[in-house]
Order: sequence, then structure tokens, then C-alpha cells
Amino acid sequence: MDNSFELPIHYNGKQYSFSGSLITYGYSYKIAMDIFDTLINFEPDEEGSYRALIYPEEIKDNPAITKALLQQIAETLQEALS
Repeated sequence: MDNSFELPIHYNGKQYSFSGSLITYGYSYKIAMDIFDTLINFEPDEEGSYRALIYPEEIKDNPAITKALLQQIAETLQEALS
């Protein structure tokens, strides 16, 4: 079973497509997204929204990854999975 997918994102007036995969563990899951060659995990929070799990040093060398971009990806995941 292939758990890979492409997530189209409209951000800052441009269209992007990021690769993702669903990773299940126990009774939960996370979504691993390849964002500009950086692997970032998203998981559902207590309210059912998605949050990015990252360390600042993981993205400091990649200025294309911004908080606003991560928010847009989380919102798009929420819309796609509800």
C-alpha cells in the first residue's frame, strides 16, 4: 500500500506541489512532507488542526521555508483530510 501523495499549495501568488507520505504508528499518525528538500513532519493537535514539528536549526539554512508557508500547508492538509 502506497501512502505517498502530492499536496498542491497556493502560497504568495505561486503554485507549489510538495510530496508527502502518511506514517502510522500505534493509534496515531503523522504526515512527512518534503518541503524544498527539507523533511518536515505534521501531526494533528488536540483540536484536530495540524502543526509542523521542526527544530529551528533544521530550516535556518532554507529561507524559503517560512512560518506562513508552514501554516498554509497545515491549513491545506486540514481541508484535504476533513
